[in-house]
Amino acid sequence: MRLGSGTFAAGCVVIEVLGVALFLRGFFPAPVFSGAERQAESPAPEPSAGASSNWTELPPPLFSKVVILLIDALRDDFVFGSKGVKFMPYTTYLVEKGSSLSFVAEAKPPTVTMPRIKALLTGSLPGFIDVVRNLNSPTLMEDNVITRAKAAGKRIIFYGDETWVKLFPKHFVEYDGTTSFFVSDYTEVDNNVTRHLDKVLKRQDWDMLILHYLGLDHIGHISGPSSPLVGHKLSEMDSILMKIHTALLAEERDPLLPSLLVLCGDHGMSEAGGHGASSMEEVNTALVLVSSAFERKPGDVRHPTRVQQTDLAATLSIGLGLPIPKSNTGSLMFPVVEGRPMREQLRFLHLNTVQLSKLLQENVPSYNKEPGFEQFKVSERSHRNWIRLYLEENNSEVVFNLGAKVRRQYLDALRMLKLSLSRRAAQYDVYSMAVGTVLVLEALVLLLLSVPQALSSRAELDVPLLSPVCSLLFYLLLLALAALHVVVCTAADSSCYLCGLPWLAAGGVMTLIAALLCAGMSALTRVFAGGKCLSQVGLAFQNPPQSTSRWSELDLLSFLGTVGHVLSLGASSFIEEEHQTCSDHKAELSVLAALSLTMIFVLVQKRCSLTSKVAMAFGLLGIYCYRAAIGNVLFPWQQDNKDISKGITEARFVYVFVLGILFTGTKDLLKSQIIAADFTARTVGLWEIHSGLVLLATLLLRPHNLPVLVLSLAIQTIMAQFIWRPLRHDVAEVTVMHYWFGQAFFYFQGNSNSIATVDISAGFVGLDAYMEIPAMFLTAFATYSGPVLWASHLVNFLTSEASSGSALSHACFCYALICSIPVSVYIILVTSLRYHLFIWSVFSPKLLYEGMHLLITAAVCIFFTAMDQTNTKS
Repeated sequence: MRLGSGTFAAGCVVIEVLGVALFLRGFFPAPVFSGAERQAESPAPEPSAGASSNWTELPPPLFSKVVILLIDALRDDFVFGSKGVKFMPYTTYLVEKGSSLSFVAEAKPPTVTMPRIKALLTGSLPGFIDVVRNLNSPTLMEDNVITRAKAAGKRIIFYGDETWVKLFPKHFVEYDGTTSFFVSDYTEVDNNVTRHLDKVLKRQDWDMLILHYLGLDHIGHISGPSSPLVGHKLSEMDSILMKIHTALLAEERDPLLPSLLVLCGDHGMSEAGGHGASSMEEVNTALVLVSSAFERKPGDVRHPTRVQQTDLAATLSIGLGLPIPKSNTGSLMFPVVEGRPMREQLRFLHLNTVQLSKLLQENVPSYNKEPGFEQFKVSERSHRNWIRLYLEENNSEVVFNLGAKVRRQYLDALRMLKLSLSRRAAQYDVYSMAVGTVLVLEALVLLLLSVPQALSSRAELDVPLLSPVCSLLFYLLLLALAALHVVVCTAADSSCYLCGLPWLAAGGVMTLIAALLCAGMSALTRVFAGGKCLSQVGLAFQNPPQSTSRWSELDLLSFLGTVGHVLSLGASSFIEEEHQTCSDHKAELSVLAALSLTMIFVLVQKRCSLTSKVAMAFGLLGIYCYRAAIGNVLFPWQQDNKDISKGITEARFVYVFVLGILFTGTKDLLKSQIIAADFTARTVGLWEIHSGLVLLATLLLRPHNLPVLVLSLAIQTIMAQFIWRPLRHDVAEVTVMHYWFGQAFFYFQGNSNSIATVDISAGFVGLDAYMEIPAMFLTAFATYSGPVLWASHLVNFLTSEASSGSALSHACFCYALICSIPVSVYIILVTSLRYHLFIWSVFSPKLLYEGMHLLITAAVCIFFTAMDQTNTKS
């Protein structure tokens, strides 16, 4: 079967997308947690040397009411640093002199809201793939504090981030959720929480009150942690904490248990204002427990101590008299119970170690050889002896000293059990990873073997589809793969994604693998049977084919650059700093933005129709008005920020012109389809579509990135007029350079391989409410505007050459090949480095970026193929 090289390349990239998706599904499995029934077991009894223990029930609660004040993106220095002293005086007083315990709670990546809420309330370590699920949180089925509290009859009220309502449906007796993704709003989103406070604090009909404030996080996304708005928001939060604490103290009576106020953050905030990665600013969060139970003596100085964020679940469970969640990997924050009698302290520690040891037994086959489990057994024996001694001599010093020794043993056991569980909190689905890797490598091999034919003057190749499928080898391979699948699914101790699929779906995957393998072997046989050697692969990149066997300097540079980039992916330092290798003052920024918008018009309008030129001019003017409306830049007659708005009207004004330009370009393309010889209409239409994308990128990018966009457009113009066209570079060389420039400008605009640098505020330009699909599209386009605009320019450049012939097919093939090589190698590297120290903080985010970039490449290749078909018909 004969296929155009562009169509063939697009198909190969689609297969690679399928393979990468399968690999990611195995690499980011759902975290391991306890599969036991939530309430099937009675609490572990107190260790006893006799036949039975006299304490078989859960200890009574330590607190009557609990209020959780969660401030999104509350990193530790906002409370314990200079900002806390300046803007949160009441909180600072409680930390330094009041009845409180202060901690720096470490959050594990991914540092985004939904996984961190799960960690706080289940005590478990959510999987890295939860960074994707953060956009649409499913119901939390894992054992957690909220579900336990509801089952115990606790009345829970919630106000704030609607992620909680999605995670815990029907758990709250009263709630009011606000969307967490509309980051342009940092005022109403908090006012909607605070407006309920006065009414609720006067009532006595609740046991838990949860408040999740989003304004601080939104300010970080908009203007970063150094913005003056941060100080105002911290002052607002300080006054709210004072109001809650005062109300709780007024309700406390001597006969009643004290209440507990928890001030915490779900994650921190990077120096750029984002979050999601593993920098110190993102993982270190403030945690302050305030209660009259923590009274301190004069001169008692308490410095914040470091804990894990997962430790809060066990602490809240003990405080509320609830069973600890079965999937909890955290330990009780011991200072909370340090003032209790020794017997109660040991009882709490015993319950925690029993829960962790059971979780270890469920997830580690050789659990009895783990140091933590052995230490737990030693502690339990010592505890049993202490109980016997305690019942005989209640007040002796010997009993206290022995109890202190048992306490230390339990604390050591907790530390070692946590360490063992943290190493095994998630398991890799190696089978799914291997199948995905095979699919990606098979597609890459087919692309490499097809280079001579794909880049020939006809841009067509014979794809062996029927012969491999009808061969005996195909059926033997399919039978072997099916047998392997059965063996793996029946012998594997752990869950596997592929094994959970219906047999029809799994059989389809095996059939695809066998067919691709046979096609690759057929192509390889044909290459060598025809007397061709591998050196001809490099020669095929020259167009037209040359008789010399030497590579050009540009061919050699392309090869070495690709190999060097691939090799750099094996080092965590190179991945962390890859943006370095590729890559206010409002009055000055205003001048720079105005000059940049003018230059964008000059560089883009020259090949547009008159209608599009007018639309482009008004659109760029609207962009400046939008940035002035939200306070980024100034109008000459406006020297203050008194009239700052959300800029919704101005942004929508620009969207009208973007859609108008795109519509005009599409109309010209359709016109070229009707009038086959209308070459001008086709080239103008494509350039107008490119211009519309440039205008959209100009709207979404931050003002300080506009000079970067100007530089990108200027390089496109200079390279096209003075390099590619006069020097007659072939299609492969031009495509490789466009790909490299697109990657370079991805990093030039401020992106990196860290999730924290994704500017999610771009997804809400012109929106007055959260709309998932537009927000995701705008965020993705703003993030990948560099590669997209360079791919768009590549189509325009090749189409503008009247003698281009099959240039777009060649470009599609080269684009697919140069993207496939690093992706294919990287998944092999990640598999081999899956136990690396930085696997979650460095390699995993890069893997997500590579997967997203491959998806965009697939879209680009499909567009190239469509345009090639249009050229052919014309």
